[in-house]
Amino acid sequence: MKKKYVWWTVAAVVVIAGAIYGFGRSKKKTEAELIVKVVQGEFEVLVAVTGELQAKNSENIVGPDLRSGVFRYGDYKIQDLVAEGTVVDSGDYVAEIDRSTAGNSLLDVEDAIEKADARCLTIRLDTTMTLQGLRDELLNKTFAVEEAGIKLEQSKFEPPATIRQAEIDLDKARRALEQAHVNYALKVQQSKANMNEADLDLARQQRRRQQMLDLLSGFTIKAPKKGMVIYYREWSGQKRKIGSSINPWDNIVATLPDLSVMISKTYVNEIDISKIKRGQKVRIGVDAFPDKNYTGMITSVADIGEQLANADAKVFEVVIQVNETDPIMRPSMTTSNSIVINTLSNVTYIPIDAIYSQDSVPFVYTTSHTRQVVILGESNENEIVVEQGLSAGDKVYVSIPENSATWKMTGEDLIPIIKQRALEKKQAEEEKERKAEEEKKARQQRRPGGPPQGGQRQGEQR
Repeated sequence: MKKKYVWWTVAAVVVIAGAIYGFGRSKKKTEAELIVKVVQGEFEVLVAVTGELQAKNSENIVGPDLRSGVFRYGDYKIQDLVAEGTVVDSGDYVAEIDRSTAGNSLLDVEDAIEKADARCLTIRLDTTMTLQGLRDELLNKTFAVEEAGIKLEQSKFEPPATIRQAEIDLDKARRALEQAHVNYALKVQQSKANMNEADLDLARQQRRRQQMLDLLSGFTIKAPKKGMVIYYREWSGQKRKIGSSINPWDNIVATLPDLSVMISKTYVNEIDISKIKRGQKVRIGVDAFPDKNYTGMITSVADIGEQLANADAKVFEVVIQVNETDPIMRPSMTTSNSIVINTLSNVTYIPIDAIYSQDSVPFVYTTSHTRQVVILGESNENEIVVEQGLSAGDKVYVSIPENSATWKMTGEDLIPIIKQRALEKKQAEEEKERKAEEEKKARQQRRPGGPPQGGQRQGEQR
């Protein structure tokens, strides 16, 4: 029994020793993974941004031209639209615009045409009856002149007063006949004007109906040429699809891109935009095909920032043209863009995660159990240049090592240089802000109604 107990004790000791040995090796391995060497060589200053592939050139598929005013201004919804990516030929169906609003306008015009037609008929009937009455009146007045002439002829042997009365009656009859002719002529002109006005109104309404019918035929939208249908992206960033609206000033429904030349449209935050310039080289990856790599060049950088939806900071639009052509690239694919800002030769650099700071003084934890002050230079997304404080081959910790609070701070002679650089950077930023404010005030003075320029006060004359 005692012998058995000894064997159990020995086995336990072996297991514990093995566990301690394994833990020690695991700990050493973990520490090795947290330590990196200072590298010396070529260093690229990069700005990494996500973009979206688009065709550089494309033809818009547009809806009907609603700016003519034939229909009431407003939004018209897309009732139907082929699936994005559909390959169409010239004349193929693409979309249908909701006709309900336009149809109501057409019904209003149809009612107006019926009213105008009825008015034309009424004016013609009234004119016919009126002129018939005036012609009868002319005939009666002609007979009255003849009767007055006969009475005057028969009164030549009557007393002078009777003759004079007959002459007056004949003169009145003639004047009445002349006036009736004048009235008839005026009435004819008036009737013609009324009829012309009614005919013109009817013709105008009929032309408007025809214009509406012609425009309504454009509510069925067809492809202008062969290509792949890509949904149009609105200013808000949303794609135009079924249920979206078009209006007289923005009637694009979809696009037919030219896939031979592609661009990646991306947005750079206001912190990095000062580094971005036209002509800079870009390394491009397509997220859908991670094994594919392309190159590109910046062709456009926006001068004015914008606020995107669901974003707090302002961003600037940057357009990158892809150098290569590949049939797998399609609009709306997501790209990973690495913009090469600068390439530095023969510099030392380490991971950014290895940099720590105390009172705005950067330092690293070295394997010599010191906290080494460093002067930093350019950086990219993952690494940063160390200008002073480290040499190639030195080893530093990426994470904070144990008991490092008691480690000695070395390289303190570099602190004045760091503070001087920080001061110069602050002064440069303040100078930049001051110049921007002066330019803003100058622009305001140049605007109409702005503050008087050249020190001239209100009321003073030159």
